[in-house]
Amino acid sequence: MSSLLIEDEDEQRHEIRLGNQALSFFGHALLALCAWTALMLLGYILEPQNLPQTVILTASILAPLLLGLVVNRVRQSEMATVVWLLGVIWFMIVALWIVDMPTGPNQCFNCSLGEKLSRTFFSLPSPSGLIDDDGPFLGTWPAAALIGYAIGARLAIKKPEAEE
Repeated sequence: MSSLLIEDEDEQRHEIRLGNQALSFFGHALLALCAWTALMLLGYILEPQNLPQTVILTASILAPLLLGLVVNRVRQSEMATVVWLLGVIWFMIVALWIVDMPTGPNQCFNCSLGEKLSRTFFSLPSPSGLIDDDGPFLGTWPAAALIGYAIGARLAIKKPEAEE
């Protein structure tokens, strides 16, 4: 009888721990996306002229990276280091949406699959015309922010000291 009670307590602790991990994961993802949103709002307010998209991509990685570094230095969390998965999943969902889109005049006409994706997400060599040329804003930069946050969080993880 006592072993059943112990098993029930273990299951309850596991459920609580799993819930805390999920809450931590989505909390850190929200922080990363808030840092990216703040960066986008700053750009909207300042309205920089002729700023290359590579600079915006770099800033979309570095701003959340710094936030992840600071947040995980203050409060250690292993879940902060895995939000990059959400970034990759987000990028893949948007990529699947782009791949499924029809092409036509002014919309990546006669593009190969690689061209369609590179021109939509990175505007290389020129924008594709798909999703109103908002591919970097909808797919690349938010995913980069989540990946950057995870890198910053990983850099801030303290290694456990070896027990002798």
